[in-house]
Amino acid sequence: MALSQSLQQKLLQKLSPQQIQLMKLLQVPTANLEERIKEELEENPALEVAEEDHDDGLTEDTKDEFESEEEEFEPEGTQEEYDNIDISDYVNEHDDDVSDYKLRDDNYPEQDDNKTISHKVEISFYELLQDQLGMLKLDDRTRKIAEQIAGSIDDDGYLRRETASIVDDLAFRQNMESSEAEVEAVIAKIQQFDPPGVAARDLQECLLLQLERKKNEGKSVELAISVLSDYFDEFTKKHYDKIQRGLNITEEEFRDVIRQIVKLNPKPGGHVGGAGKGEGYVVPDFFIYNNGGMLELTLNSRNAPDLRISDGYRDMLKDYDRGSKKDKRQKEAVLFIKQKIDAAKWFIDAIKQRQQTLINTMQTIMDYQHEFFITGDETSLKPMILKDIAERTGLDISTVSRVANSKFVQTEFGTYRLKFFFSESLSTDSGEEVSTREVKKILSNLIEGESKKKPLSDERLTELLQEKGYNIARRTVAKYREQLNIPVARLRREL
Repeated sequence: MALSQSLQQKLLQKLSPQQIQLMKLLQVPTANLEERIKEELEENPALEVAEEDHDDGLTEDTKDEFESEEEEFEPEGTQEEYDNIDISDYVNEHDDDVSDYKLRDDNYPEQDDNKTISHKVEISFYELLQDQLGMLKLDDRTRKIAEQIAGSIDDDGYLRRETASIVDDLAFRQNMESSEAEVEAVIAKIQQFDPPGVAARDLQECLLLQLERKKNEGKSVELAISVLSDYFDEFTKKHYDKIQRGLNITEEEFRDVIRQIVKLNPKPGGHVGGAGKGEGYVVPDFFIYNNGGMLELTLNSRNAPDLRISDGYRDMLKDYDRGSKKDKRQKEAVLFIKQKIDAAKWFIDAIKQRQQTLINTMQTIMDYQHEFFITGDETSLKPMILKDIAERTGLDISTVSRVANSKFVQTEFGTYRLKFFFSESLSTDSGEEVSTREVKKILSNLIEGESKKKPLSDERLTELLQEKGYNIARRTVAKYREQLNIPVARLRREL
């Protein structure tokens, strides 16, 4: 048997512990970042939360002394190296969350509602309203009115205080004269907050506020708005025949209306919890405002903690370095202090890099899906995969995946997971590429409008989509239907 030798050259980039930790920090959502920082503060006494009017690092003299020492440990890797690093080997070894199959739309399964996925977070309902108030660009006068209104909202999410009473409160407590019209205008702004239905004065208004957010979801929503607007008393007394005759709709259509209404939440603040209780609510990582047609992106302030090097550790290092002779114990102490300061410096830098990576990624997604963030129309979403954002930002695909899988953005249309905006493309008869999410939305609308006594089969749904110009196979329709958690036709039939 002949033996052969071959020489292969392979270039590998080994991840430093600091780079791995940065990748892990990217995965941490805003809701858990404070806890992660608290852990670091407990583990590293050289790191502390900065106070106002205080510098956040070493003095110039100490910096010079510190940087002149050979033992200094520098955090490894520049921002560019972090951005372009290929961490697939690390991923396969540790958590396998961005394998190739994860880059496809198939592996972003549809939720019942991408906009309201809850995480257990210690945040009171009042804090939630205050966070959203911080999103609004208000002058001092309007902000005082808004804060007075927010403070008047009860734990169920209702504003049960009369507008005239709020005007009186502002006069007596804030020494501010205002009008009912002025207060009503601010209430209207707060009624756009999450959860939908917040700041309603009664149940009717609460349910209507929620339906208004879903106006683009089909005829049944529009009919539900008409029922609650024009026939609320009849509806509460279950005079359904009168409603059906008044709106001139079929029994089938009225059934769809009922389904829409029973899905609404009569206590929008109930699932968040009162002051001091954290029942669980999504804490957005980003906020997007529509300022007269101009989109503005901000990062949740919780992502930007003000950290610095401890005064005590700076002074200890300076004192030790002033000594001319050091015994073994002193040298060990100096080494320990320097290691802790280095670790603190790196953590501060990693938090800043995390902020920059998050904002760059979200800015690119916002630009890519600009039409959706202006209109809220899901059918306007463009085909977009992780690679598209990675190429535009210069980040590694796995980095984009970490951001997309664990972060939320709050918009005027609701709060969404970032991965909601990713989908593959499908061609129309004209050769135009459309988002698979657009196709799913149309598929969902077709099923919603079907006769429940004779629901549409997958074959018929395929035909209807093809008639609308979408080149799609029956097996793809079945796959999309399953991802939408919609059962087969025979299970949708009502007797």
